[in-house]
Amino acid sequence: MKTEFALAFNEVLEERGLPRDVILAALESAMISAYRKAVGASAAQDVQVVMDFDTGTVSVFAEKEVSDSIVDDRTEVLLEEARKTYPEAQLGDLVMVESTPKDFGRIAASTAKQAIQQKIRDAEKQRQFEHFSKQVGEITSGIIQAINSRQATIGLDMKAEGIMLKKDMIPNERFRIHDRIRAYVVSVTDSNKGLQIELSRAHRNFLRRLLENEVPEIYHGIVEIRSIAREPGQRAKVAVSATQQGIDPVGACVGQRGVRIQAIVRELHDEKIDVIEWSPDAAVYISKAISPARVSGVYLNPSIYEHKTATVVVPEDQLSLAIGREGQNARLAAKLTGWRIDIMSVSEAAAKALVKLREDTSLAALAEQEADTMVRVEELLQMKTDGRVLSMDDSALIGRFVDRVERRGEADRKDEVDAHMAELKAVRDTIDPRAFEMSILDVPGIKEHILFTLQENHLETFGDLIFTVRTNPDTILGFNGIGPKNFEEILDVVNNYEFPPIEVEEVVEVAQPVDAEVTPEVENLEEVSIPETVESEVAEEVEIAEEPEPVLEEVEPVQVVNEGENGDDKSFEELFRLDTLRRDKVTADDEEEINQLEPSKKKKGKKRRGYTVEYDPDQDTDVVHYQRRKNDDDWENW
Repeated sequence: MKTEFALAFNEVLEERGLPRDVILAALESAMISAYRKAVGASAAQDVQVVMDFDTGTVSVFAEKEVSDSIVDDRTEVLLEEARKTYPEAQLGDLVMVESTPKDFGRIAASTAKQAIQQKIRDAEKQRQFEHFSKQVGEITSGIIQAINSRQATIGLDMKAEGIMLKKDMIPNERFRIHDRIRAYVVSVTDSNKGLQIELSRAHRNFLRRLLENEVPEIYHGIVEIRSIAREPGQRAKVAVSATQQGIDPVGACVGQRGVRIQAIVRELHDEKIDVIEWSPDAAVYISKAISPARVSGVYLNPSIYEHKTATVVVPEDQLSLAIGREGQNARLAAKLTGWRIDIMSVSEAAAKALVKLREDTSLAALAEQEADTMVRVEELLQMKTDGRVLSMDDSALIGRFVDRVERRGEADRKDEVDAHMAELKAVRDTIDPRAFEMSILDVPGIKEHILFTLQENHLETFGDLIFTVRTNPDTILGFNGIGPKNFEEILDVVNNYEFPPIEVEEVVEVAQPVDAEVTPEVENLEEVSIPETVESEVAEEVEIAEEPEPVLEEVEPVQVVNEGENGDDKSFEELFRLDTLRRDKVTADDEEEINQLEPSKKKKGKKRRGYTVEYDPDQDTDVVHYQRRKNDDDWENW
């Protein structure tokens, strides 16, 4: 038994290269399954397996009921046997008892192998799925293992296999068994049939990844790929732009002497690649997309309801080159730019311009201005029809005529589109902004499957639905699964739905008290402080006494410097003089009023202090004289 299990375990472990715990879990599950199959145990019975790989033994423990007599030894055990392992076991208890069959080693070796292999295959498939799911959108390499008329099977890393269908192959490309190829990983799915890895060499992103690998500027973001149009095996067009000034995006992709682009051409089985520079101007972009043909003019027609169309006028000798073989060049240019492109020669464009001037009433003024030119253009077109060769001046005259007519029509179409866009904006402004915040799936009154249909057609919010109903309701009728009855239900909800009113909180403004009087503040830098209000200073510090006012002696003036700027229009000196006059007046009035108070309200025992402010012409500033009385008859200057 040791040899059988040890060899089987080591063989699987080396062959699959999986973690040991995965193998042990699969082996344990297989042993339990083999035991149930060997003895016919019920699935409800608890069974455990203990494996000792050092000794090579496998023990099976099954849950059994303690009984005094055995009816079924698969589910019952005697009390004496149970107490050998569980001394406290009683009748009716459930205990785990070793129940390894005599020939379990042989049975396990023969029946558990398939279960183990299945578990291992599942683990491998999970690892492959996790690995290749990260490779979606990237290029991978593999070896051709099998090929037929419908598909090719490619061996990949981790023993995985990829499938490349016929439509994903480059036409006229031939593979042989054991050829190594590169392909683009399109999708990875885990199905009942196994892991399905879809590969492609015809996908346009395959060309994008090849450019990123071959051109370092694209990989590092200095050059950006704007658009790719491709017909595998025949021709491709790539629009690139530079993200930094001074970089030639086309030259970076082509490389010196074309070495970079030639490597990609060889990988794509000699597929021709046109690299053009992207432009934000649609007319310039389209003219470059038509290359290698020369373009005389590009005239845009941004239609309101149809696809936007561009009319491209080329010289007579460039018409076939612009269209390309079987229309390939024009078709790729349309895919690359996203515009529907109509290519015509100069003479054909001139004939259409003449008809337009005669029939379109909006161009009557232009037709009157171009009357003489129209006659001359008709003569030149007749000469060309007769097979006569036109001179360069005549061809240039026709080209200028076509350009003037087409430019005028382009301007009129632009005005029409701008007016229509203004109407759409006005309609959108009439919709409640809350409608654009409500998901289409939350709209009440519409069936759920109809809501899902609307969401699939890019109507994400209730506002989008309202806007579509008011601007172009026929669009909704064109959706699959929406008939006239469902459309009436949608109209009923759109027209009758009302949003709850917006609650506006009233804001109560509290009036702030306004000071009746603001007194300017004067600062002193030399420890001499002038009070903010003269009235308060006099009321607090002037002594109310009966004796006469002593004579103040002049002291050395103390200069007061004011640093701040006053917000008044008057000068600094004028403000100080006005303030001096005011202080003198207030001091005199206050003293007279205080002397008239009743004796009971007079303050006593407080020393008297006073000051005067005078203008010093020598120093050209105002000075303050302070005095205080040391005793009853003596005043001291400070």
